[in-house]
Amino acid sequence: MVSALIVAAGKGTRMGQNVDKLFLDVAGRPVLAHTWQQFERTASVEEIIIVVREGMQKTLRSTAERYGFKKPFLAVAGGKERQDSVWNGLSSLNPSSEIVAIQDAARPCTSQELIEATIEAARRMGAAVAAQPVTDTIKESVDGKQVQRTLDRSKLWSVQTPQTFRVSVIREALAEVRHRGLSVTDDTAACELIGHPVELVIGHEPNPKVTRPEDVPYIELLLRRAQSKVADRDS
Repeated sequence: MVSALIVAAGKGTRMGQNVDKLFLDVAGRPVLAHTWQQFERTASVEEIIIVVREGMQKTLRSTAERYGFKKPFLAVAGGKERQDSVWNGLSSLNPSSEIVAIQDAARPCTSQELIEATIEAARRMGAAVAAQPVTDTIKESVDGKQVQRTLDRSKLWSVQTPQTFRVSVIREALAEVRHRGLSVTDDTAACELIGHPVELVIGHEPNPKVTRPEDVPYIELLLRRAQSKVADRDS
């Protein structure tokens, strides 16, 4: 069984005060609904776990009804940090789940093809991450004022979500993080901690994250373009 775990418990402070980016209307529906829809339409995914702030469960039920989402889903309360929210979500998976795709709710443009590709890679390797090679020149600065050195960009990758795992692998990895009292920036970093290899899955389409207000127009353009392709295909 394959599960999706959509992490939607963050506050999104960089969008500004009193702005919940996950329920911001973009291209005709909330950001979260776009993300949810991609996993709803991905054939391999059989259940959807959404980790939200406490008190948002009713809103999720309304969202599912409004947009006709039919797959089994469960709303789970988030934790203090992202890794705590993921842990809560993992604890709520169907006991039959073998593969879990962990997704930032704020990435509404993730394609179904990319989701499926990470699932297949996770079956092979145990852990996989959507990624793109870095094309900009990257400089390292210790103080944020002066450049110390230039990094070799041929070895650098920008990782995104989904980050997809065998359930047994990510549970072991995050359990070790919790045991050591560490903080990790993403789920694959937990796999690095226990020495488990992670396969890079190249995304060939833009997969941006809603982080700041200036991200919204670009993401709306991508979503409108995707909607037009679906409409043309179905007509």
